[in-house]
Amino acid sequence: MSGKKKKPDYVVFNEEDEKYDAALKPYATDLAAPVITTNDTAAWKNSNINKVNKQIKAKYDELRAEYDALIKEFEYNNLVYSAKFNFEPVVGEVYHLYKNKEERPFLSIIAPAECSFEHLGSFRLNADKMWESL
Repeated sequence: MSGKKKKPDYVVFNEEDEKYDAALKPYATDLAAPVITTNDTAAWKNSNINKVNKQIKAKYDELRAEYDALIKEFEYNNLVYSAKFNFEPVVGEVYHLYKNKEERPFLSIIAPAECSFEHLGSFRLNADKMWESL
């Protein structure tokens, strides 16, 4: 220490600036200052974590349902397009998918009530050339 007298610990003095700067501190510097309390953020975090998790799960379930519907649509289209048929299907018309005696699928315009083959499903060709299950 040079010739300067050290201030007591309860006096807030900035030796670099040689100023009393207690009012500039972001924390309490004497016993008369208000008590600093920290907010309980754990409850807020837990509440919001639950809300966010529910939102994410709801979005996941929604996307999962869309994915399952898309896969089902793909499988129907794959099944119908791989079936045998000797005509060009017309958009908007209903067709019926059957299994023949060799267990191979074929597409027909004949209704299930008028046919003795195993009925696999009825489908309509939409404007996008995709088969919709009825």
